[in-house]
Amino acid sequence: MKLIKEVSFFFLLTGVFSSFAQKREVKIEPIKITENIYMLKGQGGNIGLFVGEDGAFMIDDQFAHLTPKILKAIRDITPKQVKYLINTHWHGDHTGGNQNMSKEGAVIISHKNVRKRMGMESVVRGKTKPPSPKEALPVITFTEDMMVHFNGENVLISHVHEAHTDGDAHIYFTKSNVLHMGDTYFQGKYPFIDLSSGGSIDGYIASAEKALLLIDDKTIVIPGHRELSNKKELSAYKDMLVMLRDRIKTKIKEGKSIEEVKNDTSITKEYDDKKYGDWFITSEGIRETIYKSLTSN
Repeated sequence: MKLIKEVSFFFLLTGVFSSFAQKREVKIEPIKITENIYMLKGQGGNIGLFVGEDGAFMIDDQFAHLTPKILKAIRDITPKQVKYLINTHWHGDHTGGNQNMSKEGAVIISHKNVRKRMGMESVVRGKTKPPSPKEALPVITFTEDMMVHFNGENVLISHVHEAHTDGDAHIYFTKSNVLHMGDTYFQGKYPFIDLSSGGSIDGYIASAEKALLLIDDKTIVIPGHRELSNKKELSAYKDMLVMLRDRIKTKIKEGKSIEEVKNDTSITKEYDDKKYGDWFITSEGIRETIYKSLTSN
């Protein structure tokens, strides 16, 4: 019994040390998109960075423990201060650094529902998140759209309804032709649609349709996660979501239960073969989410 306890304790310590090591090993990778727009990859949502004479404009900020690394990466790009930070939605892998960035002097902007959800206790994927501290909350909020005139560019911040959450925003750099979509786009993988935060499959599809109306074949699209994308890929992604929604809608009309849909691999087969379900959201998970979204009203 003593040996079993010692072995168990060893594996517990190994797991703890491995977790700390992973945090130390996270690297912030800057990817230059245009002369003054970058995507920063690290741990969490993709960060957008817009730099120029007026200063730096930042989109999302990942986790709090990464702020020093993120700031170093930004300072390697520009000596200018981050003046504005826009949150594409409220989830912690996109807003975890808010309090730190606020202390650095950044003015935080978001849709009104982002501030609302950050300010209250919430449950995401079965985990309870306490309210964020006051210093982490956005100080400027909008309802539908707003424009930021910065670094010689008109930056359109546009709300999309009930998509990934109920507080999502697209950020479009009108001159540079770059669009940051936050988690309304998971490039190459099934999306996480947070039903508990007001997300829906119909809203997610409408978000993609809105983006496709705005952009052209030369637009560079920054997804909330994974790699840089474009209009062609986004259009195919939207078609995938429409197909899955319509197939599950048919199953519901046929009287199929949620368990039957969850276990019906034929619904998502061609996309499972393309490895859409081998990441954060599994093929079973997306079938369940779409079913729940379509039957929640």
